[in-house]
Formats: sequence, C-alpha cells, structure tokens
Amino acid sequence: MNLAAQPEGPHRGNPAGDLQLSVSLGYWQDRPPREALATASAAERLGYAGLWLGEMATYDVFALATAVAARTERIPLTLGPLAVAVRDPVTIARGVASVVDLTGRRVDVAVGSSSPVVVRDWHGREHRRAGAVLRGSAAALRTLLDGGRTAQEGGAVRTRGYRLRLPAPRSELTVAAFGPMAVRTAAAHADRMVLNLLTPRSAALLVRQVRRAAAGSGRPAPRVAAWVTAAVDPSPEALEQLRRGLVGYLAAPGYDAMFEAAGFGEVVAYARTRPHPKELLAAVPPEITSAVGLVGDVATVRARLAEYAAAGVDEVALVASSTDADPGGERTLAALAPPER
Repeated sequence: MNLAAQPEGPHRGNPAGDLQLSVSLGYWQDRPPREALATASAAERLGYAGLWLGEMATYDVFALATAVAARTERIPLTLGPLAVAVRDPVTIARGVASVVDLTGRRVDVAVGSSSPVVVRDWHGREHRRAGAVLRGSAAALRTLLDGGRTAQEGGAVRTRGYRLRLPAPRSELTVAAFGPMAVRTAAAHADRMVLNLLTPRSAALLVRQVRRAAAGSGRPAPRVAAWVTAAVDPSPEALEQLRRGLVGYLAAPGYDAMFEAAGFGEVVAYARTRPHPKELLAAVPPEITSAVGLVGDVATVRARLAEYAAAGVDEVALVASSTDADPGGERTLAALAPPER
C-alpha cells in the first residue's frame, strides 16, 4: 500500500476540541514490565478517556487487564489489538467476558493481523490469508460479543455452536488497519478503526478510505483512533527510545513510502538494504521521531495533536515515553491531560 502516492483531496476533519485523548501502555523493552501498572494508574488519575492494553512479549492481556482493574476504579479498557492468527474468536470473546464479569469494568476489544515475526516465528502459526482471517474473526467476534451463537463454516475462520455462558459484554470492536483489506474489514464490522505510527497525512488518507468503504457497506463509518508516541520536553534518553522504536518500520511495506514522503528517503533506502539493526539505528535521524510522534514542548505537541484532529482522527492514544527522568511517562501524561478531570 503506497500511502505517499495518494492525493490529499478534501476530507472532513475533527475539530481539535473534540479530539478524545486516551493512553496506551508502552511496554518499552528497556523498562521494567510492571511499570505498565503505574502508567495505568496515572491515566485514570489524570482523567484520560480510556486505556489501551496491547499484548506484546510480557503480560497475558487478560491477566494484565484484571490487575489494572484492581488498581483503578472507572477508566474503560480496550484490550488489544490481539493477533487473530494466534487467538481465535471464542478465546478472545471468552477472555473479554471473563474480565468484565470478574471486574465489573467496561471492556472493549481490538483485533489485528499482527506481524509475521509474532505469528509465524513466536507462535508457529500460519500468517497466510491474513486479511481473510481478520475479516472472518471480526464477523465471528461481533456475534459472540453480542451474545449470539457462532455459525461460521468454511472460509478462513470456522467456529460453530458456541455462545458465551457469561453475560455478553456487548463490547465495542476495534480493527487495527493499514492495508486496504483491513480497512474494508473495519468498515464492515468495527465500531472503531485504530492506526499505528502514522503521520497526520497518512492518517487522513486512511480516514477517507474507511469512510468510503463504510458508505459502500451501508453502515456508519467507524470512529478512528491513532496510537501516537509522545514525549513532552524529552530527555536525550526519551528521544533515543523513540528513535529505536522506528527501526523495524523503515523498510516495512507501506511504512517505507510514508517515511519517504515525510522526507526521510535516504534512511529508508538504507533500511531496504537490510543492514544490521545497530547500523540502521545509527543512521536514523533524531527528527524522524517528530514525523510520527508528539515530541517537543507542550505548545508543539498540542499543535501536532490538532493536525491529527484535522486529518479526521477522533481519538489519539498516547504512548508516552518512559525513562528514568519520566518513569511510566507520567510527566508527559500530566502535561497533556484533558483539562476537565
């Protein structure tokens, strides 16, 4: 998918004052995993609208959600995106219903195709037909979360005869989207579409695409959320952490074109030669973090948030940098906290 080659064209923006701010746990590899609990507590204390709990290399997401709910009182949770090639619809729906029943908390769920490294290398599962598996999983999950009985046979996803014995959570369903098939799946089945690591320009393109696809499906367009890394008045350690996080994306299909369009064609060309990650990291310019992140003083970051709102994004989930100077990202989260709390 060539995000850079598409014309901008007109789009309906989202007034900056209407932009919802939530928090996504960072799971930074150079930080203690339990720091996620401190970030979760800060997100609630500071009045953020929601908390996203992904599933990475550390905690099982349902166990972590239960722990977070025990340490907070009201903040709504979104679990995922969960890899549909790893967790089947019944497992996901049962996990969500379990957290809701055991904690009494509002719990929504996000799904996505994830990466070949996670699916194929970590879990030993097939990553073929990723788009078809995502679409079938989203359809089955919609039925299960609403309390229905599954009846999908044939195709990429098969499940028959299961219905939740716990009360149906009636969770909102979010689809992580980047390529055209995932965008169409979001348009057909999701309440919300989530984007990761995108410039405002690329976000605007995907917003337009999902609105067109939803109109073609005869349903309202899903809301659009964007996960965006953030560091207010960043320390050198924070900038280095954000820079390291971009290494794996520079040569990835679609992302490479986006970074080229943002003016980083030289480092993208180098990344395509598949150098050692340490050598590639040394070539990544510090300013690239601002292209897909919220980096700088408060005024600079708020202006960048307004660009995402103008692109049609409804919600920005802040992935706050965490360092010794800002453990858990709490200083960054406090600087950007919603005014009413």
